[in-house]
Amino acid sequence: MADELQTEVRSLPRIGEPAPDFEADSTQGPLRLSNYRGKWVMLFSHPADFTPVCTTEFMAFAQANGEFEKRNVQLIGLSVDSVPSHLAWLYYIEKELGVHIPYPVIADLKMEVSRLYGMLHPGDSTTNTVRSVFFIDDQGIIRAMVYYPLSLGRSVPELLRVFDGLQFNQREKLSTPVNWTVGDPAVYPAPANAEALHKRMEEDAGKPNLKAWWLKTTS
Repeated sequence: MADELQTEVRSLPRIGEPAPDFEADSTQGPLRLSNYRGKWVMLFSHPADFTPVCTTEFMAFAQANGEFEKRNVQLIGLSVDSVPSHLAWLYYIEKELGVHIPYPVIADLKMEVSRLYGMLHPGDSTTNTVRSVFFIDDQGIIRAMVYYPLSLGRSVPELLRVFDGLQFNQREKLSTPVNWTVGDPAVYPAPANAEALHKRMEEDAGKPNLKAWWLKTTS
């Protein structure tokens, strides 16, 4: 079993390529990924229902759902548990912990979606999905991926920051530097050839936003 999973994990979806489409059962009924075109999607896996770290994540994601919606992002969760297990867990979270989970959670009992997206990492667990996150744009293209081990909870501010950066990149055709957040200076692409390099130096030399010929910021 572990050898089979290891072989499958080596073939992962790639940034810049279409997100593999799928149909699956979820807590909100049958779900097809391609039906979300026009919206950004955060597809994320969690190891198992009724586990401590996953519970804290699901509550935090739900509490931040309005922030994701502002960014036109649909959250979709997944684990290898069944729909009844998901429903029982989400019901407990709502009734006992006071947090309603508004997004669908996929039941992947046959591990079909988990294998398709490389969510099974035998080095961490042979039976549970790791904490993977796929950032899918409104055209169905994978724009970023993050994988966490079972023991490490994710950061909601960072997930939101990634969507902010990706949408800014798409809209402005500029890149975002380290620790960038909305409103911070962005960076222009480096000159692609000698002619562009000389043009930049002639036009921008001495300006405070030109740190070096390859590093020009918006302010």
